[in-house]
Amino acid sequence: MDGQLLSETFVELTDTMVADFDVIDFLQMLTDRSAQLLDVSAAGLLLADPRGELRVVAASSEAARLLELLQVQVGQGPCLDCFRSGRAVTATDLSTDPRWPRFAEAAAEAGLGAVQALPMRLREQVIGALNLFRAAPGDFDPVNVRVGQALADVATIGLLQERTMRRRDTLNEQLQAALNSRVVIEQAKGKLAERLGLDMDQAFNVLRDRARASNLRLSDLARGFIDGTQNITWPNSGPAA
Repeated sequence: MDGQLLSETFVELTDTMVADFDVIDFLQMLTDRSAQLLDVSAAGLLLADPRGELRVVAASSEAARLLELLQVQVGQGPCLDCFRSGRAVTATDLSTDPRWPRFAEAAAEAGLGAVQALPMRLREQVIGALNLFRAAPGDFDPVNVRVGQALADVATIGLLQERTMRRRDTLNEQLQAALNSRVVIEQAKGKLAERLGLDMDQAFNVLRDRARASNLRLSDLARGFIDGTQNITWPNSGPAA
């Protein structure tokens, strides 16, 4: 495990008091760093909306995003069980685990054989769950699981603290805004992928890199790209608009 990157990640997860705090970028960073640090193939994150229903808000890869979306659509999966119980859920070999047949089938098609779901929880309040995926079946390293839970815990505290310090009415309002932004980002990602001939992961990386280079919120860039006020280029191609 990269100790320096881990330290930087914890610092970034606690830095939610900045004026331009972006919930989507914050949660995307959590999934990306989880995939980099915890010896897993991908990570995804579900958060509860104001009605208590789980929604996909971040994933380190398109495969992970689709698996998270499937769980929500079919009402079964480790992340849902984790959210409902507030406890970690583990499946070391999805090919032999009978709990979520449709999820297991989709995971196999995506080349993923094991999953570890960790609650986004502070005391009794559970706001979502973080999923860690491995390509090969087998036990998850207990140290990595503890670190993953610590990352999820710090992120949860950061979100709740940001709400309190800024006197938001409820965490649900903040999360709903993030969910609405995610819809716009997914639309822009699909449009960009089609225009530039990229896959969905590449399209998202182009959007995020352009947002950071332009000092724009990811959602604002995505909205501008959709309405035609922002052009985005990719090496060896012209602008997409």
